[in-house]
Amino acid sequence: MNPKNTKLVYSTDPKDQVCAKCKEYISECICVKQGSVQSKNFVAIFRLEKNARGGKTVTIIDGLPKIELYLKELSKELKTKCGVGGTYLMSGKEGIVEIQGDKRDQIKKIFEQKGIKYKGM
Repeated sequence: MNPKNTKLVYSTDPKDQVCAKCKEYISECICVKQGSVQSKNFVAIFRLEKNARGGKTVTIIDGLPKIELYLKELSKELKTKCGVGGTYLMSGKEGIVEIQGDKRDQIKKIFEQKGIKYKGM
């Protein structure tokens, strides 16, 4: 089903939601990617946490833009390249990415390649 040739009447399926700008499905929308986040607009802040995590270390990257598509893609890339699990959070004023384990050195290299500024290493 092509959203450009049809009119959606009602749906509870999130796949059927259409972007108002490009008329594509939200999952395939290119609007946010075109206006991609500039790495000059923010500074990522690293920290390690162990408290309330059963003694396991987690690398927290705070101070990221609160754009869900950006956080989702960044966390997926970091998890894949580091070979660990993790998640992203959008609570609070800024976006947060959590990566399992102490992966600061690997993430530092990835951020340098992408041109993302960071501190707290």
